[in-house]
Amino acid sequence: MWLTLGRRIGGLLIVMFLVAAMVFFLTRLAPGDPAALMLGDQATAEDIAHLRQVYGLDKPILVQFVLWLKEIATGNLGQSIFLQRPVTQAIAERAEPTFFLALFSVSIAALVGIPAGIVSAVWRGRVVDQIVSGLAMLAANIPSFWLGLIFIQFFAVRLGWFPVAGYGDPGAPFVERIAHLALPATVLGIVNSALIIRFTRASMLDVLSDDYIRTARSKGISEIRVVLRHAFGNALVPIITVVGLTAALLVGGAIVTETVFGLPGIGNLVVSAVLRRDYPVIQGALIVVAGIYVLINLLIDIIYTFVDPRVRY
Repeated sequence: MWLTLGRRIGGLLIVMFLVAAMVFFLTRLAPGDPAALMLGDQATAEDIAHLRQVYGLDKPILVQFVLWLKEIATGNLGQSIFLQRPVTQAIAERAEPTFFLALFSVSIAALVGIPAGIVSAVWRGRVVDQIVSGLAMLAANIPSFWLGLIFIQFFAVRLGWFPVAGYGDPGAPFVERIAHLALPATVLGIVNSALIIRFTRASMLDVLSDDYIRTARSKGISEIRVVLRHAFGNALVPIITVVGLTAALLVGGAIVTETVFGLPGIGNLVVSAVLRRDYPVIQGALIVVAGIYVLINLLIDIIYTFVDPRVRY
């Protein structure tokens, strides 16, 4: 087990290096000079050259990459060109809405998707199964920005139950901020529940046809216990996988929803940094998101060992 875990960690380090290389070089391929954008149209060539020298943009690209890797190894993500503050501080200031949005969204997706998938599998081919499968396909094809606008119009504007947008005042209590996350979290939860429903249904169908399920039923065990304890317990591995991957994707993939609801999260920070060619912020935010992604994958592998003893051996 520990040897396998060590190999996984080594593989994740390689993945992080490749991600860092792709992020660094792809940001440099984007058109536009951050120094020129920062100084404006009235800047002279000498002013632009001086600013490029201050931020090390005049060095060869490979030298910049090596220096950047050294800084990352010490936990320093660099200094934002436009915000004039450390990138870690800028990300930390925007992390709260993104973190709780992802947490609430994946919770809603799991609470909707797992029971619906179980019901769909147990009553396979019946009306309930057809309804659940149809709703899952509909949810998978609904654009999150369109559903977000519909929710804003109905629940926020017409009914006035929730705030229209934003994340509350800087000194607002946490309960008020949760109210701002209710609509976007529900939108993302509904959209992402479709994949969980389909995976749960498929995994449960594979297990429900096994011999030990028929044996449990022949012993007179109640159907609820057969489904929840024997079938669902052995179908957990793929379900855990899809829930974990959904959580990882929500951390870095909620940019559109954050924009629609005006949430000051990491997604909005990255969009602003791209428009300004703020290389350190783009690189730092993407590295953090990639790090969270690989850590969630590692956590999923660890959970496997507790859910399925065969993985442990």
